[in-house]
Amino acid sequence: MVVIELIRRAKLKDIPKINDLLRQVNYVHYEKRKDIFKMGNKYTDEELSLLIQDDNRPIFVIASDQDEVLGYVLGRIEQHFNNNLLTDIKTLYVDDFCVDETCRGQHLGTKLYHYVKEYAKSIDCHNITLNVWSLNESAKKFYEHLGLIPQKIKMEELLKEGA
Repeated sequence: MVVIELIRRAKLKDIPKINDLLRQVNYVHYEKRKDIFKMGNKYTDEELSLLIQDDNRPIFVIASDQDEVLGYVLGRIEQHFNNNLLTDIKTLYVDDFCVDETCRGQHLGTKLYHYVKEYAKSIDCHNITLNVWSLNESAKKFYEHLGLIPQKIKMEELLKEGA
């Protein structure tokens, strides 16, 4: 059992572990949809470094009492002003979310999500949004358990064999 010390904003020293967790997420997608996903990482170290320093792209980590990163949420604050269709609301979009596969089942993801939810409320967000791939059943169940509901559905028709 892991002892949780804190949930905090990510620091530059967290980049190697965040990259490891990004690979865990990507592997789930790669294994199911090699026609779309490559093995690799979503962000380079340099990109993560810039994101960590960007207040409009908050990254939160949940860490052990030894300050070992066990999970993260990469966020992005989105706002549309004077849009012809969309109202002027502020949204916290969850770009990526992962708890280390060795720590799952300890409710770390739930704690991290609730922390991020309180953060979103504190900056006056109207909602939290995210995308989840239909191939990732465990993630869909996790988000549904947290109370998230579908907002929109992206659909596809495959035109090439091998998917």
